[in-house]
Amino acid sequence: MTAIEHRLLPDTAEVSADGALSIGGVRVADLAAEFGTPLFVYDEAHLRSRCRQAIAEFGADGVVYATKAFLCGAMARLAHEEGLLLDVATGGELFTAVSAGVPAGRCVLHGNNKSLDELRYAVTSGVNHIIVDSFDELDRLDALHAGGLPAPHVQLRITPGVHAHTHEFVSTGQDDSKFGFNLANGDAMRAINRAKSSPSVVLVGIHCHIGSNVLDASLFAKASEVMVDLFRGLDLPEITLGGGLGVAYTADDDAPTMRQWADAIRTATASLPQGTKVRVEPGRSIVAAAGVTVYTVGTVKKIAGIRDYIAVDGGMSDNPRPMMYASPYEAFDPARTDADRPHRARIVGKHCESGDIVIDDAAVPENVAVGDLLVTPVTGAYGYSMASNYNKVPRPAVVFVADGAARLVVRRETYEDLIRHDV
Repeated sequence: MTAIEHRLLPDTAEVSADGALSIGGVRVADLAAEFGTPLFVYDEAHLRSRCRQAIAEFGADGVVYATKAFLCGAMARLAHEEGLLLDVATGGELFTAVSAGVPAGRCVLHGNNKSLDELRYAVTSGVNHIIVDSFDELDRLDALHAGGLPAPHVQLRITPGVHAHTHEFVSTGQDDSKFGFNLANGDAMRAINRAKSSPSVVLVGIHCHIGSNVLDASLFAKASEVMVDLFRGLDLPEITLGGGLGVAYTADDDAPTMRQWADAIRTATASLPQGTKVRVEPGRSIVAAAGVTVYTVGTVKKIAGIRDYIAVDGGMSDNPRPMMYASPYEAFDPARTDADRPHRARIVGKHCESGDIVIDDAAVPENVAVGDLLVTPVTGAYGYSMASNYNKVPRPAVVFVADGAARLVVRRETYEDLIRHDV
């Protein structure tokens, strides 16, 4: 197989004459030497560029960054600096954003099972609005209001009955979903009527989300058309048409552009009343391709007639997506970035699971050896944010690179961190 396609690499990626990869003007090998591996490396210019593209397409105050894709203090500040609101799905995500200096009024609270404490925190903090997901949640907001809290602005999450062509675990817009009020069975209108008449909430809009890593822009248009038809008779000021814009993880993938997504939304919303605020929630499309994971090879095992195994110093604890969704990735040696990759190997992690597979059947360069670095690109979304301490492996560090300098934004966990909460 040929060399890694450069379109899978962060925007500022460069390959020197000797084949070495740099991101943000810093050699990946130097980053590994300074910060250790596994290591998440983010191209800050790439992150800011995608934020600005989203604002350019959807307008100021029209973009809500889905922080579940990747959140730390530095990322929260960057998204806020670039003019994005932040979509937080738990009290912990809200706390992280506010602690980073993001005003609560620039945050939107999501979640299908918000606790009473999370709702109280959101209301008292003054979040921009809450996406209400169930009748039980309306009950909890009634209780908070009866206890003296002000009525928050809310949108109602509607499941429009549109099935995204993505993995079933990240499909959210179909009728059979844990999320939102079902449109087909009448729950959506019952929720809308209740919220409109309730003193406990101020209904400002409706919301939908059909799934994650959607690669067919026409599905966004279809869901938007359903939502616009519902919205037109409600006399509300806002509509949020979700996120889920997919990205290319391998050379075989073809993902819609931000412009194609925006065009689909614009066409579907053209009939809305003038002045309607239309919002979207990009997450993965902002951060995925901005990030790479750098590993060190620790073991090379060749089983004649079966397969070769290459074991790296991370795995399912820093990227569970291959195990959860059979998500495909590619890998390459950043010391010979543009080298052909004629050999095949299963790249695995260090965890005590046969399913701890980073790439099931990877194209790799010749003679991968112990001590080599391997990079998996497009790991900026749902890698660090889904990382775990399985087998008591410390979570990796995260660095942002820009203009020839690297800055540590999340330090590597230590063994002491692993027992910090033991009593």
